[in-house]
Amino acid sequence: MSVLLLRLAGPLQAWGASARFVRRTTEPAPTKSGVIGMLAAAKGLHRDDDTSLARLASLRFGVRIDQPGTRIRDFHTAHHAATGKSMPLSERFYLADAIFVAALEGDRALLDELDSALRTPAHPLFLGRRSCPPSLPVELATHDTSLANALQEEPWQAADWYQRLRHKEHTVALTVLREPGPGEQHAEALRDQPLSFAAAHRRHALRSVVNITVEVPNPLASTARRAPAAARPVPHHDPFDAVTEEAP
Repeated sequence: MSVLLLRLAGPLQAWGASARFVRRTTEPAPTKSGVIGMLAAAKGLHRDDDTSLARLASLRFGVRIDQPGTRIRDFHTAHHAATGKSMPLSERFYLADAIFVAALEGDRALLDELDSALRTPAHPLFLGRRSCPPSLPVELATHDTSLANALQEEPWQAADWYQRLRHKEHTVALTVLREPGPGEQHAEALRDQPLSFAAAHRRHALRSVVNITVEVPNPLASTARRAPAAARPVPHHDPFDAVTEEAP
């Protein structure tokens, strides 16, 4: 099998799995439904094309949390386009400054199609909501390996400033949420397996998820072992010297 790796990075992301009505929450990591929806948009699929959706949804999915970001809350106001009447005030949650590595395992030919679509998408890509565009190219690479190995071996994708905060650690522990392999025990279930994106009857099913931790090399760890520079002598300075000097 082969694995397509995606980098999901942006100022804001929102991955809702159970958001309803005026409270729109976000999961701490990208949902399978959200990522499959992004791939469908890249390929230009119609919302009612359940056959093509099933082909994408059959891919095994996993995600690694490289930079968890900060959960923030916003209030959203809107007016009805036809009547001008105010809509109910809604509460929306986002992840700020987060970065994830998402992986999809399946047939190489299908993954190559998706990789090509991400490079020249038919529709704009967004990270969960239309107001959340990616700040970096989404596509990373396609490898002939397993889902677990791909999420273990991919270099740490966190921002440089975030990596510098962890420079004293040779490796960093990252959380991985992925679908289990054959015979593998799972810890929880999420209702984000897409069955239909049709506006009239969006449907999702439960899928199993394995929650594990992987150790990834820290590229900035060597900076913590550098010897400190020799301290330069501090020149003498008395701020009162100018006051005590006699005028010529």
